[in-house]
Amino acid sequence: MINLLRNKRLCMVLVLICSCLMVLALFVGCGKKEEKPESVEQEKKEARTEKVKAGDIEVAYRVLGEGEPPLLMIMGYSGTMDVWDPDALEALSEKYEVIIFDNRGMGETTAGTREFTIKQFAEDTAAFMDALGIEKANVLGWSMGTLIAQELVLDYPQKVDKLILYAADPGGEQAIQPSEEVIQKMTDQSGTAEERQKRLWETMVPAEWLKTHQEYLKEILFTGTMEKVSPEAVGKQAEAIMTWPGSYDRLPQIKSETLLVTGTEDVNAPTENSYIMVQQIPGSWLVNFKGGGHALMFQYPEDFANIILDFLAAP
Repeated sequence: MINLLRNKRLCMVLVLICSCLMVLALFVGCGKKEEKPESVEQEKKEARTEKVKAGDIEVAYRVLGEGEPPLLMIMGYSGTMDVWDPDALEALSEKYEVIIFDNRGMGETTAGTREFTIKQFAEDTAAFMDALGIEKANVLGWSMGTLIAQELVLDYPQKVDKLILYAADPGGEQAIQPSEEVIQKMTDQSGTAEERQKRLWETMVPAEWLKTHQEYLKEILFTGTMEKVSPEAVGKQAEAIMTWPGSYDRLPQIKSETLLVTGTEDVNAPTENSYIMVQQIPGSWLVNFKGGGHALMFQYPEDFANIILDFLAAP
């Protein structure tokens, strides 16, 4: 019964995260500047989507900027590469070649024939790097992307230079889950679409931030991301997360310099997870954004990028 209750709770959490990223797809490009929609369109024009064969799948990706080693960014649960904040991408790509891509079965990347698991996603990422001729890269993962990044650095340590884990958790029994209140808010389907979206955003960013950014609730920038996400693929990702045993006991094996980025107001991947992980990863850094939520890169795109750039530039 305990395992059943835990799985039911985890399923609710996954629904929560899925809903959040779906709404993020609608709001992609939302930041501090009112001209953001124009910057989004400019970003899309400059970064053309390419495809490459990697194992049993064809991976869709985009490359921005120049600079070595490249920065490979791994998207989270139910999201596509369209979800990354354009201002953060612009700042990062001024110093490094930034590579974003769609995970197996998401966006324009094919689903292939292999089972969806976190380890398989890490294998996909390694094969993708090989297909592009990348021997070693800095790696950044967000949310579920941090699970993939953890498996990548543990299974393919030679491929990872520096590691950034944004809104991470170690999985398994050690992971701190969202509260019942947050789950209830995220699974409440009552009211209008605008009311539901507002509730979703109240778990992604602090309520006070939303109060001063109401324009983003009124002007939704639709990028077509939701049309690129199939319920079947999202369900398979959910199963992959639920069956991932976690990395807690293996974290001390990580040799790459590691930065954990979290927000004091992240109620989806509670900050305590990063505190747990920083004690397990030798010599790791921890940056905790005061007032930052799960989507803190939308709140503080420039600061978010600068922290990463400082970490990457450190000897």
